[in-house]
Amino acid sequence: MLEPTRTQWDDQGNLEVLTFDIGEEKLALEAVIIREILDLLPETVVPGAAPLVGSIVNFRGKIIPIADLRLAFGMAIEAPTVDSRIVVIETDLGGEPQYIGIRTDKVHEVATLRQDASAEPPAVGMRWRRDFVREFVREPEGVIVLPDLAAIFQSVTGNAGGHVAAA
Repeated sequence: MLEPTRTQWDDQGNLEVLTFDIGEEKLALEAVIIREILDLLPETVVPGAAPLVGSIVNFRGKIIPIADLRLAFGMAIEAPTVDSRIVVIETDLGGEPQYIGIRTDKVHEVATLRQDASAEPPAVGMRWRRDFVREFVREPEGVIVLPDLAAIFQSVTGNAGGHVAAA
């Protein structure tokens, strides 16, 4: 079983993140793992691939798998909009650095979250797999979800050694 990813708050209890929407939910990923924010590109469906990462794009001569976190969180698939983007992150899967694109509905901004506004996911009352959420962070407009990408991708790869790393 994969150890839950720990959020790397700085010495002042801050975390720089990129915030984005998937459906009605606002999520955030550490800014240090973000490599690019792209307009949607033509995707090629990969027969036999796990639906979570069921397609690839050709980006500057590199083949990048595209992850749809809606599937990890049991959300309905929706058609892209004019605001849809691909957030390219760099992860460490099985000791190998890899780029993965995450399909989003709208990218917001780089923001600073505070550790004193965060909480672990509750043991009951969640509609998502608890191990797919590292923390919730309260903000005036609602809650930001910090997904545990290592657990999500491990559910596809079966690689217990994989983790999301700041490169």
